Amino acid sequence: MADDMLIIDDRRTGGFESAVGSAWRIVTDDVMGGVSSGEISLHTIDNKSCLCLQGDVRLENSGGFIQAALDIENTGAADASAYSGILLEVYGNDEEYNLHLRTDDVWLPWQSYRASFSAPARWQTVRLPFAQFSGYRIGKNLDLENLERIGLVAIGRAFTADLCIAKLALYRDDPR
Repeated sequence: MADDMLIIDDRRTGGFESAVGSAWRIVTDDVMGGVSSGEISLHTIDNKSCLCLQGDVRLENSGGFIQAALDIENTGAADASAYSGILLEVYGNDEEYNLHLRTDDVWLPWQSYRASFSAPARWQTVRLPFAQFSGYRIGKNLDLENLERIGLVAIGRAFTADLCIAKLALYRDDPR
């Protein structure tokens, strides 16, 4: 049922713009002096259009992340309070990745609400319930009425990231 899901991005735009109108962008640890490198690009894998986050996560200079970020504060996805969590359709390289959420309570660059997921080398649908997200260096509970950014993040250890996403949505387990 369509009311059970709010599509944030399903790659129908054919570019870096999401289905909610905001554009994906790359953020790396160079904002804090790190030396990780990454890029976002558009691909087709097994006949699915996708946005890919690729690069090398390095730990030198207190670094350790690359991120595909999507600002959603001025979209219909900013209030996720009626939903159960976030659904991703991903294709990866058998590595662990994070999904980070930022709200208007988050004001330091390293703060976020985080959940981890595995991305095998095949298409997989991942459901991350909001209850699974934990605050990182923030003492407030996740405010689902004021989401500002969603980030797909390769973080915390030195590795080569290769994560592609064909779908990003808010989902509802129990439609009301």
